[in-house]
Amino acid sequence: MIVWINGTHGAGKTTTAALVQRLLPDSRVFDAEKVGETLMDITPGLPWTGNFQHWPPWRPLVVETARHVLDYTGGTLVMPMTVLVEEYWREIGAGLARHGIPVRHFVLHADRETLRGRIAGDTVLGPDSPFRLSHLEPYAEAARTWLHREAEVVDTTHLTPAEAALRIAEAVKG
Repeated sequence: MIVWINGTHGAGKTTTAALVQRLLPDSRVFDAEKVGETLMDITPGLPWTGNFQHWPPWRPLVVETARHVLDYTGGTLVMPMTVLVEEYWREIGAGLARHGIPVRHFVLHADRETLRGRIAGDTVLGPDSPFRLSHLEPYAEAARTWLHREAEVVDTTHLTPAEAALRIAEAVKG
């Protein structure tokens, strides 16, 4: 099984995923961003797109990496990864389904003011990360048009990462 934790950049996916992993027996965290980083290391570089998710190899490589890890280890993969393009989510989901891998898709959501406050206090990329701020509107658009219909939304506006992780783990176990 895959527990996919989606949401905008700065929503707390990585922190929450590590906490979910501790709550789910026989689980591991697999950050699909590492697949993108591998593609970014190819030299000479792949054609510039501004986002590794736009490279056609990224999505099937995520599927195949997850499949092979699960075939090797069994258990559950907890995957913190922002996917805001519906076509990409459908491609990944279809690929996992072809391999018979069930997916529980969660979205960490917070209101815009809360997200801006978290980004302002970000200690990973630094305060007011232009990268993270630039994804607020694409996230809002995805949430309005498809993302919240396709996932179990966990409103983290007033939750700690530990509380969000507990909700996700309880939903998966339940």
